[in-house]
Amino acid sequence: ISGFVVSLSVCLSECSRLYLNKKTSDKQPYSKLAGVSLLKPLKGVDSNLINNLETFFELDYPKFEILLCVQDHDDPAIDVCKKLLGKYPNVDARLFIGGKKVGINPKINNLMPGYEGAKYDLVWICDSGIRVKPDTLTDMVNQMTEKVGLVHGLPYVADRQGFAATLEQVYFGTSHPRSYISANVTGIKCVTGMSCLMRKDILDQAGGLITFAQYIAEDYFMAKAIADRGWKFSMATQVAMQNSGSYSVAQFQSRMIRWAKLRINMLPATICEPISECFVASLIISWAAHHVFRWDIMVFFMCHCLAWFISDYIQLRGVQGGAPSFSKLDYAVAWFIRESMTIQIFLSALWDPTISWRTGRYRLRCGGTAEEILDV
Repeated sequence: ISGFVVSLSVCLSECSRLYLNKKTSDKQPYSKLAGVSLLKPLKGVDSNLINNLETFFELDYPKFEILLCVQDHDDPAIDVCKKLLGKYPNVDARLFIGGKKVGINPKINNLMPGYEGAKYDLVWICDSGIRVKPDTLTDMVNQMTEKVGLVHGLPYVADRQGFAATLEQVYFGTSHPRSYISANVTGIKCVTGMSCLMRKDILDQAGGLITFAQYIAEDYFMAKAIADRGWKFSMATQVAMQNSGSYSVAQFQSRMIRWAKLRINMLPATICEPISECFVASLIISWAAHHVFRWDIMVFFMCHCLAWFISDYIQLRGVQGGAPSFSKLDYAVAWFIRESMTIQIFLSALWDPTISWRTGRYRLRCGGTAEEILDV
């Protein structure tokens, strides 16, 4: 089993190294690339917001528009948007303020005016904390071949300072891509909504964005609607690079609990998820090895965890495209703490079916729908 874990991660690492972070190949003539409407949901300001947004204004792409969507009229993100609109007058960009209440999902509500005003056949929904390279959009559109209806990016994290940044980078470079890449290699539909390029006509066939406003995990249900109509998915060769200026261990933990709650309510099989984590899996396999082969439980447990630890580092290097910016000691500490948090995160998700997201609180229902909890 230990050998299988190492072999799997080595294979995934090689897939990551060969597929991710490679130079974009021109599958279509530059001038004939399809037009894209970029929908950018914004709320609040952090230290990296203006730099992240500016990378979209500097995209090297022949035909695109940027639709900046802000819900509240007093949001400081409006000033950031106006500054960039003034700095880049030749970029086709518009600012939408106020949103449109169509359901309980605040992101969908915020995006609705921009979606209704989009003029191109491809829509790219990309979170505010993402930064891109000049050729990122070219790479994504080149993956949008004839039978593909959705192109998504593997979430990863930019190099930043502090232990919380290291913790996030270790998670998004080890545990997350192991399941994410495995699912996509085997044909299982696994998509996160941080950076998704979709065919607008398919979304319109499903009823448009308003259809997904009843869900908190709108990305899962948008992907499902596209797959149900017979379209394929493709993963971009560039990662969806998260570069939020606001991050902490507590924020990371809260985010993981929220995601776990959503998975449990959408996919009941998620109840088995803990056995895919290192310490639980190693304990079960060690117990089995002891009873079948009479091997020492503690020795086998330690060897299995060590094999997992090494394979995760190989996986991390594959996603990063080389050695990470932090030391091996920092990796070891962050890896151990991340793995130790998994049971607590899972139990917290089971204990309370409500989630806090943006400025609202929501009670999740089985199947993925939710209701907003209003303070009386």
